[in-house]
Amino acid sequence: MTPEEFYQALAKHQINLSDWQKRQFDSYFKLLVEWNEKINLTAITQEKDVYLKHFYDSAAPILEGCIKNEPLKLLDIGAGAGFPSLPMKIIYPNLEVTIIDSLNKRIKFLQILADELELTNVHFYHGRAEDLGQDKQFRAQFDAVTARAVARMQVLAELTVPFLKVGGQLLALKASAADEEIAAAQNALKVLFSQVSGNYHYQLPNGDERNLTLVTKKKETPNKYPRKAGIPNKKPL
Repeated sequence: MTPEEFYQALAKHQINLSDWQKRQFDSYFKLLVEWNEKINLTAITQEKDVYLKHFYDSAAPILEGCIKNEPLKLLDIGAGAGFPSLPMKIIYPNLEVTIIDSLNKRIKFLQILADELELTNVHFYHGRAEDLGQDKQFRAQFDAVTARAVARMQVLAELTVPFLKVGGQLLALKASAADEEIAAAQNALKVLFSQVSGNYHYQLPNGDERNLTLVTKKKETPNKYPRKAGIPNKKPL
């Protein structure tokens, strides 16, 4: 997918980027490639692949109508090189984006990236979801949480739901159909007072299968969740 094909694909969804937004995506690509030589950010570095498998794929919550151009407080967990939240921020500048990542080198890259792209209302924190999910600065503070290929739903729910306000949504992006994961996560979702509210199967323009699962938080999360770092993965709910 060339940059022009990316813009045309967005236009089909009535999203027409300005010249400034297009320059932001161009700068994003160039910085990603430059910094990828210093720290491991992605195995995908060809321009057409970055625009398809990172930029276009990250736009899925917007293209599926799950995220609007409103001042939502969005948290991205384990965003790595900023996916999916920063491409969404470029497309919808009204979003307020917070990213937490467990590797400080990636946070440094994201700070430099945000400065270069002149992004406002973006915040970056080094830490683990299990720890920050118990911090009052973060807990129950967000309208939406995104996670792209972070963990299976049974574990992911515990890492993300505590950050949501009641009524807020987790948007989990996966490369494959999530039906089995959802089935296995039913107990975890019940314990965390949340439930699946949407499940979208779709294809990228090249035919690659993708899945977007929405989980809505129904009540306040019990105080003991998330458990200490490493436990959700070792002993899923």
